[in-house]
Amino acid sequence: MVSYSSECLALTHEAAIDLAIRMARTVVGRTSPNPPVGAVVVRDGHVIGVGATQPPGGPHAEVTALREAAGGGRGATLYSTLEPCTFHARTPPCTTAIIEAGISKVIYVARDNDPRIGRGAEQILREAGIEVRRLNDPDGQVAGILAPFRCRVALGRPLVTAKYAMTLDGRIAAAGGDSRWVSGVDARRRVHQLRDEVDAILIGVGTLLGDDPELTTRLEDHWRPVHHPLRVLVDSRGRAPLTARLFDQQLPGETLVATVDADQRWLNGLRERGVVVEQIPADGEGRVDLAVLLNFLAGRGVNHLLVEGGSEMLGAFNDRGLIDQIQAFVAPKLVGGAGALGPVGGGGVSLMANAQRFDLQKVERYGEDLLLVATATGQPWWSTSEDGEKANVHRNC
Repeated sequence: MVSYSSECLALTHEAAIDLAIRMARTVVGRTSPNPPVGAVVVRDGHVIGVGATQPPGGPHAEVTALREAAGGGRGATLYSTLEPCTFHARTPPCTTAIIEAGISKVIYVARDNDPRIGRGAEQILREAGIEVRRLNDPDGQVAGILAPFRCRVALGRPLVTAKYAMTLDGRIAAAGGDSRWVSGVDARRRVHQLRDEVDAILIGVGTLLGDDPELTTRLEDHWRPVHHPLRVLVDSRGRAPLTARLFDQQLPGETLVATVDADQRWLNGLRERGVVVEQIPADGEGRVDLAVLLNFLAGRGVNHLLVEGGSEMLGAFNDRGLIDQIQAFVAPKLVGGAGALGPVGGGGVSLMANAQRFDLQKVERYGEDLLLVATATGQPWWSTSEDGEKANVHRNC
């Protein structure tokens, strides 16, 4: 749980927003289809309430923070990482709760791109006599947290993160197919942390046949209860054996198989094992139409999809322009061999000038391995500052 000191945090807008961001991070991967949001209530120079979005059906961050403030919101300032909601869905509008609590000022970072927001929170709150300000996104942190939600709302599909581990010469396996292990222990632990933060994880049947993975999240002594994302297998023709570990009924979480035209006995066998089966229309090559599958997953409340490969599946996503983020682990090894696979197969492009562009966001080190994180160029959900106000921050603390 996030700790805070009320002696200093409330004295700068920057510090209060930083606390709200830290609150939002505590619920990443736990709120979909809602966005992970953090909120802070400040009065008379002290933090009197903090909150984060609760699981679907539970209160939003602003309401959670107001409840912790225990009736002390009158005349206080509420900080939020996202514009308060204005509509009644599973829960009443946050703007109503803010007005009823007697809040005098609302300061937030990102505008909500949900079309249900209507005329927006600012107009509603100002009409109620509440001062409203918007601050810039510190270092793009809020944009990164909200990107999966904003992508789903804008495009009707989850944000897609492609994850792979490769050697210095760009190989994900030796020529004979062996891939254990490309990266080291620290990098593999980071992968499980990533699984803990996403809503679903996807592989193709080739990866299942080669590796027989469980796709569970394995983290010891984690700071919060471990989350097992929805496991999605793309198997257009029903090639996966029913004995695969992915279909083990003892696995925590849920498994979904997307197929086109599989044997009925195979489908029945999956369902008997508790596997969700969804028959998806075929694309031009007779395989699962990935765009339709993504729309289906969005309808199930998936904001963030992690694609772990292999090369053929990542190539299919790339060929269709469906990769929004790349998390690539690079191990200091050389494999060589003309037959050794690279991370992204498929048809690719014939000219370098036609390659999809990505912006390198950060480089991290895990043991001997590097993690490169890059986001697709030009996608608006990676920034909240395009129409934001300039922050007016005074460091009084």
